[in-house]
Amino acid sequence: MCGIVGAIGVNNPVDFVIAGLYRLEYRGYDSAGVSVLAPSATADVPATLRRVRKVGRVKELEDALPEGFEGVAAIGHTRWATHGPATENNAHPQVSSDERIHLVHNGIIDNAAILRTRLMDEGVRFSSDTDTEVIAQLVRQAFDRGSKTLEEATLAAVDQVTGTYAIAVLDREHPESMVVARQGSPLVLGVGEGTMYVASDVAALVAYTDRVIHLEDGELAVLTPNHLRAFTKETDDVGRTPELIEVTEDDFARSGYEHYMMKEMMEQPQVAEQLIGGHLDERHGTTRLPDLNLSPRELRSFRRVKILGCGSAYYVGQMGAQMIAEIARIPADAEAASEFRYRAPLIEADTLYIVVSQSGETADTAFAVEEIKRKGGYVVGVINAVGSTIARAVDGRVYIHAGAEVAVASTKALTNMAIVFAMIAVEMGRVHDLSLIDGRRLVAGIAALPGKITQIIENRDLLDPLALTLSQASSIYYIGRVRGYPVASEGAQKMKEISYIHAESYQTSELKHGPLALVSPEMPTVAFIPDDELTDRNIAAAEQIMARQGPLVAFTHAGVDLSGLDAQTYVVPKSEPELDPILLTIPMQLLAYKVAVLLGHDVDKPRNLAKSVTVE
Repeated sequence: MCGIVGAIGVNNPVDFVIAGLYRLEYRGYDSAGVSVLAPSATADVPATLRRVRKVGRVKELEDALPEGFEGVAAIGHTRWATHGPATENNAHPQVSSDERIHLVHNGIIDNAAILRTRLMDEGVRFSSDTDTEVIAQLVRQAFDRGSKTLEEATLAAVDQVTGTYAIAVLDREHPESMVVARQGSPLVLGVGEGTMYVASDVAALVAYTDRVIHLEDGELAVLTPNHLRAFTKETDDVGRTPELIEVTEDDFARSGYEHYMMKEMMEQPQVAEQLIGGHLDERHGTTRLPDLNLSPRELRSFRRVKILGCGSAYYVGQMGAQMIAEIARIPADAEAASEFRYRAPLIEADTLYIVVSQSGETADTAFAVEEIKRKGGYVVGVINAVGSTIARAVDGRVYIHAGAEVAVASTKALTNMAIVFAMIAVEMGRVHDLSLIDGRRLVAGIAALPGKITQIIENRDLLDPLALTLSQASSIYYIGRVRGYPVASEGAQKMKEISYIHAESYQTSELKHGPLALVSPEMPTVAFIPDDELTDRNIAAAEQIMARQGPLVAFTHAGVDLSGLDAQTYVVPKSEPELDPILLTIPMQLLAYKVAVLLGHDVDKPRNLAKSVTVE
C-alpha cells in the first residue's frame, strides 16, 4: 500500500497522476513512482513505457521527471513498505523482466513467496523484494501461455494469487487500454469526458470528476479513454453505473490553517451539529437512526452488543460500549477488530455487532465484517465514507458525516463516532428500560455538545503550559476510571502517534498493581478527575502519584476541589455524566497537537503510519 492513481485519455496524464499523488500524501508513504505509456506514431514501431521512482516525497518524484515525460496513459503510486525496505528498487510501479508490463498495487499477496519461487524456477528474473513484482511477472507470463488481451492476462494472473490487492496495469503491447482489479483493497474509477481515471481514494478524483464507480471484490475493469467495462471471471460485463460523490475539492483544502489536523479540530462543532440535526426526538426522549434498518422490536431483541474497531476507532468503541451498557443496560464490550476473526469468535443471533471505521476501508475491520456475516450475525457500521467497502457490506449503517479527514490522527471523525454511539445508546435504551425523563435529559445533552465543543476549542490556549510540561517528558501515563479509561487510552494514542513520546494508559484503580513503580519526578501523569460518583477515588489516586513526586496534569470539571493537589489543571465543560467522555476527548487532541508542534514534528503525516490501513 498506500495510494494508487491512474488515467487514460487525458492530455498528459502524468500531470493528473502527480496531482493525485499529492492528494493522497495524507495516507502515509515512504516512496513514490509513476509510469507513462506513449504510443508510437507508426504501426511498425512499438509503444514505449517509461517510469521514474524516488524514495521520499512526491515533490522529489515530480522534480525528477524528465522533459517530455508524456503519453496517453499513466499510473502512479505512493508506497508504504510491507515487503522489502523503502528503496527505489522496491518502489512502484513494478515491472516484468522485459519491462513490457508496468503495475501498481495496494494490498498484500499472501502466497507471493510460493509464486516467486515457482517463477524463478521457470527462469524469471526478479529485481525487487516486493510481492507486487510477482503479479507483474504473472501478467507477462500469461501472454506466453495464450492470453490475447491485457484483460485476459490480468485475470489469469490474479486467479493465481491469494491475499488482498488493488492493481492498475499497463502493457506496452496494448497501449489502447488500462486494466484494473480489486480484491479486499479499495479502488475507485472516475468517469470523465474522454478520460477514465482510477484511484485508491476519491480525494485524488474530486478536482476532475464527480462520477465514480466503486469496484467490488473480485471485479476487474478495462478502461479506454471513452469507455470502461467491469467484469469478473464469471461475467463479461457486470453492468456497473457511475454514482455521484458528495465531497468536493474544497473539502481537501487546508483553508489557511498550518495543518490539516488543526483545521479538522476546528471543524468539530460544525460537523457535530450537522450529524445531530434530524436525529433527535426531544418529545419522546429518543433518537432516530433509520439506517440501522432495525425496527424497535428487532432492536429490543438484542441482548448483547459487540463493538469492533482498530486504533482510535477501537478506543471510541470502548467509549461506546460504556455508554450502551450504562444507558441501555445491555451488556456491551469492545474488541480490536484485528484480533477478532483469529480467535474463532462465537457469533450469536441475539448480539448486535457494530464495526467502526472512518475510511470504511480498514482491512482488519472489513475482514471482521466478513466473519460475522459468514456466520449469520447482524452487523452495523459506523462509517464516514459513503460507498466504502464496509458501508456496502454491513446490514445497517450510521454515517457520521464528518467530511473529508486528511490528517492521519483522527479528530472530528472520532468525535462524531462517539456522538453516534451516544445516539445508539439512547435509542436502544428507550426500547428497553430508559425512562422518558432520562431520555429527554440525554437528548438535551447531545444537542448541547456542539456548543460545549466550541468552548473547548476557544479556550485551547489554556493548554499551552500543560503542553510545555509534557513536551519535556520521555514517557507519560494516562489514567482514567470507568468512563474515563477509554479517554485515557485515546489520549495516549494521540500523544504517541504525533509527538513520538511514549504514552501508556491505565485504569486508575490499576496504578497500585504495578504501574506505580515507574512514577517519578521524570514521569508525568495525565489524570481524568471528572465530577461524578468516583471523584473522591480519582483524587485519592492522584495523591498517591504526588506522594511519589510524580508531576500531575489533571482534566476536571468546574466545582471539583483539587486544591489539595499540586497539579496543572484544565477545566472541561460539564455534560451529562454518560456523555462526559465525549467532551473530555477533545482537549486530548489539542494537547497532543500542541506538544507535536513544540517538538517540530510533521503533525499531519506521522512517521510509519498510514491514514487508511488497507492491509493486515
